[in-house]
Amino acid sequence: MLYLCSFIRQNNLLYMKKQEILEKFSKQIRIENYSEQTIKNYLSALNLFLEYIQNLNIKEVTDKDIQDYLYYCKSKKKYSYSSMKQVIAAISYLYKKVFNKPIPDALKVKFRKPNTLPNVLSQKEISKILSVTTNLKHKTILLLIYSAGLRLGELLNLKISDIDSQSMKIHIRQGKGKKDRYIMLSENVLNILREYYKMYKPEEFIIEGQNGGKYSPKSVQSVFKRALLKAGIKKKATVHTLRHSFATHLLDDGTDIRYIQELLGHKRLETTQIYTHVSSYSINKIKSPADKLKI
Repeated sequence: MLYLCSFIRQNNLLYMKKQEILEKFSKQIRIENYSEQTIKNYLSALNLFLEYIQNLNIKEVTDKDIQDYLYYCKSKKKYSYSSMKQVIAAISYLYKKVFNKPIPDALKVKFRKPNTLPNVLSQKEISKILSVTTNLKHKTILLLIYSAGLRLGELLNLKISDIDSQSMKIHIRQGKGKKDRYIMLSENVLNILREYYKMYKPEEFIIEGQNGGKYSPKSVQSVFKRALLKAGIKKKATVHTLRHSFATHLLDDGTDIRYIQELLGHKRLETTQIYTHVSSYSINKIKSPADKLKI
């Protein structure tokens, strides 16, 4: 039997309250220097799990209870592959690092990764999106993400000091996995950044809210959705599609996939290789055997 929400203090078994668990979890994960986005995601997943077991009045949680919760997440809440992995990771961290207990067998799940391909916009569609976006700040946001293959969080954390116009590089600080990297700075992007700076005069971050400080991620998503609608593009696409498009278009132009891996900040080459499945370059350079037939 696994005793969740409990710990031993002075030889007495005391039950921790939900807020105590969250606070202890938050302190420990910050000590281990996890990124703020990961902390936010883990705490959100843990909060939902604690609510689930609290509603059931469960103080002694078994492997079956955990399995039932995972089934609930998958069948009722329709969690994706990545969301399920996040749930597993958050609860596992709780047991291992907060309760100092072995990870329950129910959490030792090996997920079958779905074989799905990323949605990609053509360069013509990207151009159309930018051309219908007349607001200078909005255009700068979309062009920056596409031109450098940025994650949304990386765009929002980008500071004025991260733009190096002398060496034509953008410094991405503490990206996913807390890794720094450099990305090329497009001449077109530099020109629009100079125009944007004169108009908006940001103080710290490249893209700031109306009252200063970081721009809202929801605002970026709204900007992209409106641009898609205005451009008449009906493809299923999100802000992250611009990053997928960046990688695919580089591959289409014959850029070595190992360079693309570095530009995207991927830890493993296998992650980057998914773009070979959507690149027209990799498909078009292979000749069909039918081309040898005399018809």
